[in-house]
Amino acid sequence: MALVNEHLMKLPDNYLFTDIAKRVNSFKVTHPKADIIHLGTGDVTRPIPQACAEAMKAAVDDLTHTETFHGYGPEQGYPFLTDAIVRHDYAQRGVSLTADEIFVSDGAKSDTGNIGDILRHDNSIGVTDPIYPAYIDSNVSCGRAGTLGGDNRWSNVVYIPCLAENNFIPQLPAQRVDIIYLCYPNNPTGSVLSKEELKKWVHYAIDNDTLILFDAAYEAYIRQPDIPHSIYEIKGAKKVAIEFRSFSKTAGFTGVRCGYTVIPKEVTAATLGGKRVSLNRLWSKRQNSKFNGASYIAQRGAAAVYTPEGKRQVREMTDYYMGNARLMKRHLDSTGLKVSGGENAPYLWVKAPKGLTSWQFFDHLLYNAHVASTPGIGFGPGGEGYIRLTAFGDRQECEEGMRRICRHL
Repeated sequence: MALVNEHLMKLPDNYLFTDIAKRVNSFKVTHPKADIIHLGTGDVTRPIPQACAEAMKAAVDDLTHTETFHGYGPEQGYPFLTDAIVRHDYAQRGVSLTADEIFVSDGAKSDTGNIGDILRHDNSIGVTDPIYPAYIDSNVSCGRAGTLGGDNRWSNVVYIPCLAENNFIPQLPAQRVDIIYLCYPNNPTGSVLSKEELKKWVHYAIDNDTLILFDAAYEAYIRQPDIPHSIYEIKGAKKVAIEFRSFSKTAGFTGVRCGYTVIPKEVTAATLGGKRVSLNRLWSKRQNSKFNGASYIAQRGAAAVYTPEGKRQVREMTDYYMGNARLMKRHLDSTGLKVSGGENAPYLWVKAPKGLTSWQFFDHLLYNAHVASTPGIGFGPGGEGYIRLTAFGDRQECEEGMRRICRHL
């Protein structure tokens, strides 16, 4: 008989955003006339840049003519996109990469989960706490995370606390860890790492032979000039880090699906016998055997991000969302709530008042202000007592949501 992957069964049946939807729907049943403003989900609302839309329309037209038709593309990505990524995202920041170190995919979430395919199941992992839950879920499903305890922590995961008194900047772990996940700008806290802080992690990884998995999905929202957009801006990082990028939040591609992963040829891991293996070559093998590549249409749209028109339109989009974030932060600050983020990331991390739990504060805002948020506990034990708000909504809805919260509080 066929046997199931019992590790996957360890994942709780209740999914954070499903639970949120259930509570919101329950509220709608008892309050059918209530106008709910959704400021919790991380999906974008602005249309994709016109330059990207035009490029994808042209790509569709390509597929209707024999001479320009494209079937299976290269699993690693079309050169017109990988070359543009190298030039615009890295060379312009002083980072030297080659096109064969770029792997185009259908999004950063897929790659952050699938990267575990090339790493042994018994590696130790470290995560900042709170954390984007997909990182842990992918390790649970392959048996790397251990078992879930009563304190909502997995037995084989090293949790690195991000505390308010330190502006949610994580401290280096006391023990050695094989793999560490870092996401900056951070989801959910909205915090960023300065170049000096990021150097500490790179040096830790070099000294401890640790692999850093660096999620830079929100780098387009950085507004301070001294904040690094890539871990490879730090000397030595190409030996110890894999970086994930996405066009989802950069260019509104949540429905288009396109991102990429950078694996420098210098980064290696070891076999049990001590032989060093290139993770670039290993990931290439994995992609060739299990992935047919992102669509030609999506990649043409992504390449248009790097045109002069595309760059301008992307900046207008991210400026719009960051304008929402500033507005929301200003209103929330006026209530006396403790708020972080909203300056270099489209997320605001809000401390619940009066000792309320995350879900209690969620219900409080839903029932009294008719505003839906995301409970912080969904991002791990370190998120208890917080909610996350996102700036991806419509400007008028953000303003109205803030007026309601301020009026109530």
